[in-house]
Amino acid sequence: MKLDIRRLLTAIDHKGWEAGQAAETPLRRVAITAILANPWAGRYAADLTEGIAASAAIGDVMARAGLEAMGGHPVESYGKGGVVGLNGEQEHANALLTTTFAEPLRLALGGALAWIPSFTKLAAPGATIDVPLAHKDALYVRSHYDGVTVTLPPEAPAPDEVALIIVLANRGRLNARVGGLTPAGIAARDGLR
Repeated sequence: MKLDIRRLLTAIDHKGWEAGQAAETPLRRVAITAILANPWAGRYAADLTEGIAASAAIGDVMARAGLEAMGGHPVESYGKGGVVGLNGEQEHANALLTTTFAEPLRLALGGALAWIPSFTKLAAPGATIDVPLAHKDALYVRSHYDGVTVTLPPEAPAPDEVALIIVLANRGRLNARVGGLTPAGIAARDGLR
């Protein structure tokens, strides 16, 4: 199975100020959205492995686009999401967002230990989705619990399409101050601490 990207969208949020405080390091969050034909739209498929395998190529394109949009800023956190058009199932986005899809992103980042938080849903064109972010090497870094709200174009995803999304950020929330593990304190190599 070959998956073709019909449309690739990039959104960049570069924020340097919050609550009256200027940030020494601005927060840059990027969302890359790929609109694809849903290979299973309109029918039930018991076996989704062919699509899972094909998703690696899409993950590679999206990872490269995401790093380019980061504009040289290092990536500290990531997330992924998917919106399936109304002729599909939520499971179709989940199949296309497995580790197979994510491995090119991890490789592009030079390795990342933490699982990638995700959220998927079935929705009409123009839907909005909140894609969660967490630190790429340790899930317990509270300062990096964040998210990016992505609003899809008014015509996507069509009923026979699926939108796949990756989000990246160069740091945690501006003015984060709830304590816990800091990026400098990451010591374990288990993706947690």
